[in-house]
Formats: sequence, structure tokens, C-alpha cells
Amino acid sequence: MTISDGGELPTRLEGQLSAMVFCWVLGLGSLVAWNSMLTIGDYYYNLFPKYHPSRVLTLVYQPFAIGTMAILAYNESKINTRLRNIVGYLLFTASSFMLIVLDLATSGKGGVGSFIGLCAIVGCFGVADALVQGGVVGEISFMLPEFIQSFLAGLAASGALTSGLRLVTEAAFENSNNGLRKGTMLFLAISTFIEFLCVLLYAFIFPKLPIVKYFRSKAASEGAKTVQADLAAAGIQTKEDQRHEDNAERSNRLSNKQLFFQNIDYALGLFLIYVLSLSIFPGFLFENTGKHKLGPWYPLVLIAAYNLWDLVSRYLPLLKFLKIESRKGLMIAILSRFLLIPSFYFTAKYGDQGWMIMLVSLLGLTNGHLTVCVLTEAPKGYKGPEQNALGNLLVLCLLGGIFAGVALDWLWLIGTKNAF
Repeated sequence: MTISDGGELPTRLEGQLSAMVFCWVLGLGSLVAWNSMLTIGDYYYNLFPKYHPSRVLTLVYQPFAIGTMAILAYNESKINTRLRNIVGYLLFTASSFMLIVLDLATSGKGGVGSFIGLCAIVGCFGVADALVQGGVVGEISFMLPEFIQSFLAGLAASGALTSGLRLVTEAAFENSNNGLRKGTMLFLAISTFIEFLCVLLYAFIFPKLPIVKYFRSKAASEGAKTVQADLAAAGIQTKEDQRHEDNAERSNRLSNKQLFFQNIDYALGLFLIYVLSLSIFPGFLFENTGKHKLGPWYPLVLIAAYNLWDLVSRYLPLLKFLKIESRKGLMIAILSRFLLIPSFYFTAKYGDQGWMIMLVSLLGLTNGHLTVCVLTEAPKGYKGPEQNALGNLLVLCLLGGIFAGVALDWLWLIGTKNAF
């Protein structure tokens, strides 16, 4: 089969609903491994009580993620997207499995050697995150906004799923001998299975959906060469005359620098969303909220509340009247979230657990809603190759915000008994 342009847009029955479901699953696989690590934080606090695992592991994860993402965003137009995403999901699968191997090899014991091994695996998670998240967001940015929304909802669903499973395993193994470790092993096994499922889904099923083939062919006709391997996997060959047109199209596309400055408000907005969220979640919730009636369940409930409302909020923009489309409106909403910082401080110091759960829910609600609004609005008005590049740049800013937020999270320890 050959194709020289996008052709006619397939109907919804020819793949849109299926593609949305698959984007959701791919989003789930993009963060389920890392969210599993965050959700079983109580297990790692039990093994490494003096190492601040929630904060340290997040801080290890981010330099690998943002460093890899910076390289990939700079070279985005030359990268085989299909290979990039498959390698990313395979790395997630292997790293999740290695966590199980590490725990079995050390018999579930702590110590500096085990912690260093854990940090090394977490670094692999960071590389995989950059490969997959930037690759998929960049690719679906030249498709439909609904695909981006579904992918982002899948990201949030990974948090909600792991939190729900953690509460179930906490209850199931609460009175069992070595129950915390058993629950952790179950977690990691499920995570490994989901990651492997994403490898199969992206490699063999997603490329063959009619609507996906349409948008990839359209992007190729506009000069994108990142989709050539995907088109070949779907049995589509580009014509020779199209390749000559591609060279002309690429010479006319906006540079990454131009794209960045045209969308600097969106880029800054994503950065600030995640600076705030990660300066509180998860380190502050594990270490700075005190002891309450819920006991060991308290941080698990807080993590679950954040993840649940983060997931719910990513569907709210589907309601037209709730979606923020104004660029100024988005920035005002993003800046307003910083009022949550003093709210968390005084609630942790003087409030009870009910107020803290409400605040955490609000943090998750605003995080998901604003993320979807930014990433679905930003790519509008550009051609396929530019939308792909912009998607990668925005994910780089998102990861930069996460890294800055994780670093700032340590400031909550100043003046506490177990500061550093």
C-alpha cells in the first residue's frame, strides 16, 4: 500500500474510540512503574528509614528523565519514534522486573548496597519515562486532542490504580507474616505485566488502526520523517515524489526555538504546575503531615486522594464549559495554585486529617485539569512535524517542573527533627 497524503479522515467507527482506549493504556504504562514505587513508599521507609527514600528516589529519577528528555527534544526530528517508544516500554518492563529480582536477592533486607541498587533501577525508570512520555505525547499531538486527553488520563489512572491496589494489599496482608513485603511483590508483578502489555500494544496493534495510519500519513506528507518506521509497520510506503516534498516541508518548518518562544506561556505554565505539585507530593505527605487517627494508613489515604482527584480532573475538560481555553485564564489559574503552599503549611501544623485530605484532593484536582487544558490547546494551528516537536518541548518543561519541585520538596525538612 502506498500513500502520498493524508487521504480522508476515517470515521469514528474505524478506529477513534479504539485509539482513545489504547492511548489510555499507553498512558497507564508510562507511569504505572514509577507510581508503584511511590505507592509502596511505606515498604521502602521500613527498609531504609534513615535515607528519606520517597524524596531521594524521586530526586534520583528526575535528572535521568530530564537529561534524556533534553537530548531527545533537541534531536526529535531525526529520531525513529517507533523504536524510541518500544525501547522505552521494554526498559520499563525490565526495570520493574529487576526490582523483584533485587528484593529476592537481598531477601528483603535494607542496607546501603540494596539502596544503591534501588537507585540504579530508578535511574532506568527516568530514562524510560523520557523515551515514552515525550515520544507518545509528541506523536499524538498531531492527531486528535481527545488522544492527548486519554493518554493523560491513563497517566493519572496509573496513580489511582496503584493507590487502590495498595489500600487493598494493606488490608489483605495487614495481619500476615511479612505482609508489607508480599504486597510489594504483588505490586511489582502487576506493574511488570502492564508494561509488557504496552510493548505488545504499541508495536503490533496501535500502528494498524485506520485513524492512526491516517494521521501518521498526513504528518509524513507534511515533512515528518519520525513516522516512517510506523508507516512501514502498518504496510504503508511513501512515494518517491513525496520524499522530495518532505525536504521542502522540513526546510519551512519552525525551529524548536521559535516553537518554544511562541508557546512560552504554555511551557512556563506546565513547569509551574509540576513545581507546586511535586514540592508537596509525595515527600511532604509521607514525612511532614504528622501522626493522626489513621495511623500507617494516613499517608496511603493522602496519596490515594491525590491520585483519585488527579484522574477525575483529567476528564473534566471534556465538558466544554469547564475547559480553560484562554491563555491568560490558564496562567491566572496556574499562579493561583501557589496559595496552596501556605495552606498546606498551616494545615500540617494546626489542622486535622480531614482538612489535609481536602487540600490534597484540591491539589490533585487542579493538577490534572490544568495539565490537560495546556497540552490539548498548545498544539493547535501547527503542522504535524511542529506539533510533534512542540509536544516534546512541553514534556521537557513538565519534567523540568517535576525536577524543580522535587528539589524544593526538601525545604519542608528545614527545622524538623530528622532534617537531613
